[in-house]
Amino acid sequence: MKWGTLYPAGYVNKLYGMVRRNIQGPLRFVCLTDDPSGVRSEVECLPCPTVALQPPYNNTGWRKIALWARELPGMDGDWLFLDLDVIVTGSLDDFFSFAPEKSFVVMQNWTQPGRGIGNTSVFRFRVGQHPYIYDRLVPEFRTILAQHKIEQIYISRTISEMAFWPDAWCVLFKTHCVPPMPLRWWKTPTRPATARVIAFPGDPNPHDAVRGIWPVKKPYKKFYKFIRPATWIADYWRE
Repeated sequence: MKWGTLYPAGYVNKLYGMVRRNIQGPLRFVCLTDDPSGVRSEVECLPCPTVALQPPYNNTGWRKIALWARELPGMDGDWLFLDLDVIVTGSLDDFFSFAPEKSFVVMQNWTQPGRGIGNTSVFRFRVGQHPYIYDRLVPEFRTILAQHKIEQIYISRTISEMAFWPDAWCVLFKTHCVPPMPLRWWKTPTRPATARVIAFPGDPNPHDAVRGIWPVKKPYKKFYKFIRPATWIADYWRE
């Protein structure tokens, strides 16, 4: 999903390139977007669905709840969803065959491990299987927001069935790649050998991490929000 101006078309194009290099056989790659300009021709662009929430929530992660509607025009069956700011570093074939009986398989939320919460940077879902997640969002949003600060917690606490990818497949850049303090001041982030997808929630994004930039709003955070250039990202994050 791509809306607004946060991520340019280049992010879509690089994600397609990474996915294509890591999947055997035919591939249908869809970008749900409000602006298809600049997106490479191999990508099928469809209108980005919306949620009828008040700003700013209608254009935050809560918009991803639109995927749980009873219908997604032009799409049916099982789909693998990838956030635009992930990098693919290994085969994705097993993501389509793993736990085929499950209608929702998701990445472990490594900032709250073991609490049954998924990170929706990487998940497989079945179109129309759990419409109550979408149907409840608008009429119950005030209560939902008070109980679940972000959409992935709401999904995890509401969905009737959920499975997790094997832990080794999906990792977080800040958790699994960046050395702990104070080692990060002289050691470069590394890629776990078994990782197939590396997620970058928040900052830094791949275009910053590859240059060793960790954007901060408060100067004192520069002391611990520091990374050396992870130049290996460029080996994967390319068209």
